[in-house]
Amino acid sequence: MSKILLDTHAFIWLVEDDPKLPSSTKDRIEASDRVFVSIISFWEIAIKLKKAKIFLFCDFNDIESRFKTTDLELLPIKIEDTIQLYNLPFYVENHKDPFDRLLIAQAIRRSLHLVSRDAFFDAYPVKRVWV
Repeated sequence: MSKILLDTHAFIWLVEDDPKLPSSTKDRIEASDRVFVSIISFWEIAIKLKKAKIFLFCDFNDIESRFKTTDLELLPIKIEDTIQLYNLPFYVENHKDPFDRLLIAQAIRRSLHLVSRDAFFDAYPVKRVWV
């Protein structure tokens, strides 16, 4: 049984069918038993849209209804996730992105593989998927 968590960019590229998501990675996602998207990704998307750092093909106001049409599962943030986050070391000193760090904490705590192109995730005890 394979369970995976999508990094925010992987989630966006998957649902928008963006060629930046390698087809082999997309195949791995589609072959997984359970695919999660953290609520933290929606928070990150909202903030980055407002700052014009990213763009979507859909209106963010429609994102919940569009998400519900997928087979993806929403992963909530639990207090235990924040404890795991608190205990994460800063292996990459220049990278302190709170969104990424919480995704790492959630993946570790739930034994999820993490789909991300960001190789710095490899410093943590999490299985990163990007093929």
